[in-house]
Amino acid sequence: MNKVMTRTRRTQGTRPPVRHDTRRPGGGTPRTAPRGTSGAPRARTGSSTPPQPPPQPRPTDVFADRLVEVLSGHRPVHCMLRHTAGRAYDELARLAEHSPLRTRGTRPFVRDIGYYVAGPGAVEVFARIGAGDQLRAMAFRLEQGQDLRWRCTAVELGGTRMPPPQDD
Repeated sequence: MNKVMTRTRRTQGTRPPVRHDTRRPGGGTPRTAPRGTSGAPRARTGSSTPPQPPPQPRPTDVFADRLVEVLSGHRPVHCMLRHTAGRAYDELARLAEHSPLRTRGTRPFVRDIGYYVAGPGAVEVFARIGAGDQLRAMAFRLEQGQDLRWRCTAVELGGTRMPPPQDD
């Protein structure tokens, strides 16, 4: 199966799974280091493995976050110009005119994200966008060019689509 869920975020307002307040009964372990030791972790002796670099975010996650920022009005549309191809920029500009994800008080965020590998160098991404008590859907398509850069080629938000081009 080619459909993959890559990220799920906890909804805002729910309790974390572990209590970290050490002043209350049943609190977690203290976050400070014991006296006499530095806060830095100790290096293991005899270990020859170098530290691993942090994992790079997937293109699907990066594009989802950028699109949410543009559609909520926190980032200008022209910042996506070099990251789009075909009619995707026109679709994005039309959607962003009304700032459909703009909310009062709560900043929208990507709750869940997944993708479907449509073919070599093509990925269709779906995401759930949360802001307060609202939940919206967003879909976009990424295609990898010959320069190995990912570009967005289509954007849809909550079922809204751009009308087909008119032939003269």
